[in-house]
Amino acid sequence: MTIDFRDKVAVVTGAGNGIGRAYALELARRGAKVVVNDLGSARDGTGHSDASLQVVEDIKAAGGEAMADGGDVSQYDQMEAMVAHTRERWGGVHILINNAGILRDRTFLKMTPDEFEAVVRVHLIGTAYATHAVWPLMREQGYGRVLMTSSSSGLGGNFGQANYAAAKAGIIGLAKTLSLEGAKYNIRVNLIAPTAGTRMTEDIFPEEAFQAFTPESVAAAGMFLVSQDAPSNVMMGAGGGVYQSFWLTMNEGVLLPAEEQTPEGIAAAWGRISDRTNDEPLRYGMEQSTQALDLLMSAQKP
Repeated sequence: MTIDFRDKVAVVTGAGNGIGRAYALELARRGAKVVVNDLGSARDGTGHSDASLQVVEDIKAAGGEAMADGGDVSQYDQMEAMVAHTRERWGGVHILINNAGILRDRTFLKMTPDEFEAVVRVHLIGTAYATHAVWPLMREQGYGRVLMTSSSSGLGGNFGQANYAAAKAGIIGLAKTLSLEGAKYNIRVNLIAPTAGTRMTEDIFPEEAFQAFTPESVAAAGMFLVSQDAPSNVMMGAGGGVYQSFWLTMNEGVLLPAEEQTPEGIAAAWGRISDRTNDEPLRYGMEQSTQALDLLMSAQKP
């Protein structure tokens, strides 16, 4: 099976460098018309460059179609304008890859409120804004593929990245909710946790690892997750040619009798409550409630 994107229009945010650039180039190589969105800032969100224009030129030089957009994902009116312009030029938006992000790493004690908010605003709010701008159009089309970017930091935390981890964890909830809301309209929403040698990681990875973790290896996973036959509600890790699935899991739970529903009763039962022997992926948020109700109903049966 060959994955191609002919007759599809794709928007990639943060596409001026690194993984975003790799997404844009690969989408175009496979036939998509691509909006290369990038504010052109440094990795901390400051400054400006014309990186998106160079990506557009690279796509056109290879025979593809692309246009640059300098909109700020954290400004909703700019995302609306980007989508309106894209629809006017190419008729629709079929694929959105939310990739834009910044870093302002610092331990929580030393992190200022502004540093926390800035990172959450670009990653989480920016992802919501860009997705909300395309959502009505995707519903109208009866087709949409949305890829959101989380991180192992969001899944497991990371020292010095409270702002980044909080934003990336929030994106998980957003992606899972929208995969449910979009299903009826053939909108599939997935999430990727990438690791690549980019300007975001250039002072973190040793040189050998930096070279092995290519943006292109991450882009391969991204192309699968926005393809026509893609699954939905998937969390995939990608880096260095290694591809993984992540799950949020929950065990069956323990029903304590009324007299043991105390802190002491929970402490006594903690070994059973925390037992992961039979845990399973959490498919939707209400599953916790329905599972608890099932245990209660079962206990009341004669």
